[in-house]
Amino acid sequence: MSTSEHGDGARARTPLSPRQMVFGGLSIQYDARVLEPREWTTRQSFWAAELLAEAPAGPVLELCAGVGHIGLLTLTLRDRAGVLVDADAGACAHARVNLQRARLGDRVEVRNARAEQALADGERFALAIVDPPWVPSTEVGRFPADPTFAIDGGGDGLDVARSCLEALVGHLLPDAPVVLQLGTPEQVTRLLAQVGEGWRLVEQRQHEDRGVLAHLVLDTNDSAAGR
Repeated sequence: MSTSEHGDGARARTPLSPRQMVFGGLSIQYDARVLEPREWTTRQSFWAAELLAEAPAGPVLELCAGVGHIGLLTLTLRDRAGVLVDADAGACAHARVNLQRARLGDRVEVRNARAEQALADGERFALAIVDPPWVPSTEVGRFPADPTFAIDGGGDGLDVARSCLEALVGHLLPDAPVVLQLGTPEQVTRLLAQVGEGWRLVEQRQHEDRGVLAHLVLDTNDSAAGR
């Protein structure tokens, strides 16, 4: 779960001292204004890297990338170009620092934009990592240590996830895997029922009570269908 697509990237912010952590061997910078990286999500990076071994040639996309840790760890494991997208300017600033620390500055781009506005016509990706906020708006008080905009997934917790999957249509290469992070298996089921035909669950992995990772594919002859 990373910075919300509903975040206002242009809002004024008081400068804070950066914090540091090690994430899968990478030195990651963040601060209290963004969601602190969760160590368990290294498993998302490792799974994405595993899937890339059989994925088509092409770049990797991460939506709701936050400070970039999940996508950057994936890209240190596979020699691919990448695009990291987040709606929050502060998170993107940290992501740019983190990609330089990971020595990926020559093949990774950070875009400060909402998912539905971030991708150009004709761009196609071999794999997408999607890390939307998934907490229902009425339940964000359960997580007082987390910035609200970074965890608020809207009324049912799936507003941003739906926007992300919709944004991917037309931007995936055939058979490109999508590795999605949500809160529960039930959310995955509800999301797939909402986004319509074409999306298919290949496998999901529950990680105790921390979250669930789902491998999805868009089953079309050309994922540009519908565009």
